[in-house]
Amino acid sequence: MQKRLTYTIVALLLPLLVLAQKITVQGPTQVAVGEQFQLRYVVNTTDVKNFRLGNLPDAFELLIGPSTSTQQSFSFVNGHTSQQSSVTYTYVLMARKNGTYVIPSAKAVVAGNNAVSSALKIAVVGKSQSNGSGGQYQQQPRRVDRAGSNISGKDLFLRVTANKRKVYEQEPVLLTYKVYTQVELTALEGKMPDLKGFHTQEIPLPQQKTFHIENVNGKPYNTVTWSQYVMFPQMTGKLTIPSLTFKGIVMQQNPNVDPFEAFFNGGSGYIEVKKDFTAPSVDIEVMPLPAKPANFSGGVGQFSISSSVDKNKVKAGDPVNVRIVVSGVGNMKLLKQPELNVPKDFEKYDAKITDKTKLTAEGVTGSMIYDILVVPRNMGRYVIPATKFVYFDTESHQYKTLQTQAHEIEVEKGSGNGGSGTYSKYSDNDIHDIMHGESSRQQADKTFFQTPVYLGTIVAMLVAFIVLCIIFRKRAMNLNDVIAMKSKKANKVATKKLRKARGYMNQGKHDAFYDEVLHALWGYVSDKLAMPSEQLSRENISETLAQRGTPQGVIDSFIAAIDECEYARYAPGDTLGNMQHTYQTATEAITNIDNL
Repeated sequence: MQKRLTYTIVALLLPLLVLAQKITVQGPTQVAVGEQFQLRYVVNTTDVKNFRLGNLPDAFELLIGPSTSTQQSFSFVNGHTSQQSSVTYTYVLMARKNGTYVIPSAKAVVAGNNAVSSALKIAVVGKSQSNGSGGQYQQQPRRVDRAGSNISGKDLFLRVTANKRKVYEQEPVLLTYKVYTQVELTALEGKMPDLKGFHTQEIPLPQQKTFHIENVNGKPYNTVTWSQYVMFPQMTGKLTIPSLTFKGIVMQQNPNVDPFEAFFNGGSGYIEVKKDFTAPSVDIEVMPLPAKPANFSGGVGQFSISSSVDKNKVKAGDPVNVRIVVSGVGNMKLLKQPELNVPKDFEKYDAKITDKTKLTAEGVTGSMIYDILVVPRNMGRYVIPATKFVYFDTESHQYKTLQTQAHEIEVEKGSGNGGSGTYSKYSDNDIHDIMHGESSRQQADKTFFQTPVYLGTIVAMLVAFIVLCIIFRKRAMNLNDVIAMKSKKANKVATKKLRKARGYMNQGKHDAFYDEVLHALWGYVSDKLAMPSEQLSRENISETLAQRGTPQGVIDSFIAAIDECEYARYAPGDTLGNMQHTYQTATEAITNIDNL
């Protein structure tokens, strides 16, 4: 009989032992008398009911708890989205006397099954110098109301604040959502909608939420900053951030259920009450920037610029790296690349851009690094002129112009085909060697101008001149034909690039799509106007098209297509929708010019 009873007890306890690892306990192994410490229980799912802490030894005093936080993470792999979630129950305890004690297992119903945690052994040694006063875990104990109790707007509410209500276009605005609660809030969900007129980025906050005490109208509330966003207004006028509804879950106690009986019978001593509450809307007044200078970089904020070269003395044909660094805080992601001018004997390559910025409450801060490779082709002394950078300063409310220092480059004779130049094999001597050998003499009455050789030379030179004129004229005509043919095929080449960009769009390759569309736009206008790409700018494109009789509306739409493509990659909202709109705008801009 006794043996059968033992088997029965083991059979009843076995499920608990198997499921014990579903609840993980975290806490110190040694503390001092008077020291406050945290005890955390982490459950790897949000399907948790009737969480219960074991009976605490008399040596520990429960100060706060449980405070509950929910963490969620998403991953997107090979077109499939997976979600992981967990719940953390946090208690704040204080040790009262020395000794070694065991905090028994916590219990809960996890995913419909009974689960327990491991027990935790804690040694209390010595005495804390703080004597138990104060402590870093400042939190007002949240009440657990009886089931059916009304949850009013004074018990749980949310505030939204903007650090600025009146800004310039592209000037960052910090938007903060903060939760205030006096009840047991166990879960909260709320997502910022797509905002029209703003480029929005969310500031990463710790997933483990820590509440603090804040008095509102004389009442203490547990408060936590739930989310923060940095927004860059892209439009002017009065812009409204709409009200945002959060969905919360509040725990209330069921007094009619015995907790111990509920645990073993699959019941619950608590019920979950869903509570929706709304953050109010916020209006932001966005002022337009003053008349923009021709060389405006698009930067709004506070910036600095510097430049350097990796060498000041090179051989012809050897590369020189020019580094331009733009640092500061503002709309760093939307800056135009500074224009580097080089001497005519230098060849310039596309810049390698390194992004060393991060998102903060003040905006995007850090540096954008542009490494530009230039190659001198001839020997001599050259000066790479200073690079100018024009931005709008949000403190002084005016445009400022910064410039780097100029760099002097000494180019020596190169080796091989790397460079060219004129060199003399003689040193600077006044007298060269005397010519040796026999000399010929001619009679005074016999002139060269009357000889057949002279006449033949004249005829040969005349024939050669005529032949060269014909050759050069033919080459000029062929060159004109090439330029005309290149201009005629500009639309065909651009269409091929746009077709490739559409393929990137269908594959969801965001950056490759925008790079290909920009290549199509700049390549089209380069072929159409017969101008090298490195000499193109928005100003000379507009001027050259206007000289050819292109309507101003068509010119403006083409320039706008380039600007939209450069800005659209950072635009918020539907990524595929943004790419489709950019693709259509670029196609229409090229078609409008080609149809003239």
